Amino acid sequence: MNQDEAKRRAARAAMRYVEPGMIVGVGTGSTVAHFIDALAERRHDIAGAVSSSEWSSQRLRAHGIEVLDLNATGELPLYVDGADECDGAKCLIKGGGAALTREKIVAAASRRFVCVIDASKRVEVLGRFPLPIEVIPMARSHVARELVRRGGQPVWRDGVVTDNGNWILDVHNLRISAPLALEAELNQIAGVVTVGLFAARRADVVLIGDEVMP
Repeated sequence: MNQDEAKRRAARAAMRYVEPGMIVGVGTGSTVAHFIDALAERRHDIAGAVSSSEWSSQRLRAHGIEVLDLNATGELPLYVDGADECDGAKCLIKGGGAALTREKIVAAASRRFVCVIDASKRVEVLGRFPLPIEVIPMARSHVARELVRRGGQPVWRDGVVTDNGNWILDVHNLRISAPLALEAELNQIAGVVTVGLFAARRADVVLIGDEVMP
């Protein structure tokens, strides 16, 4: 099975968790694109979607799915999103698409987080994929120095501006054996908006292709 087919199967499998009348939280990325396409087939069966990025909002609207404001919806029953890496405890690295802050907000506001990935994203220890961190622009150099002190090699994702008007540092050379502790520590650096570690709010269900990860 090729990678795109695995992503499509995972996205289709996530539809099992979509119930009639739901407002569905929708993430960002190539696997989620398949999920949005599948969701469109049931657009008259759901109450709408809350989106984690402008890109996903545009795709949802193009399919005739109403995009709702999280402030108006309250807690969501379901959030479906992909990941750049996933460990055995369902902790994730996310943010390759620069939507990590809104993704983290929607995940935190959802009762169930279903993560859809292909087998290449499954790792024993997080960190092979560079860890994205969203930063306030004026704090980029300060945050980078703090990351170097912790053994990371931060690289500014030059030319990328998030939907929130901020910048991204991609941190290489990390072996993240304690993701919950590192997420809490990095969140305390002045100027950090969001860390792309999803450990405090990790996935509840991980689908690798159309199979549930134990």
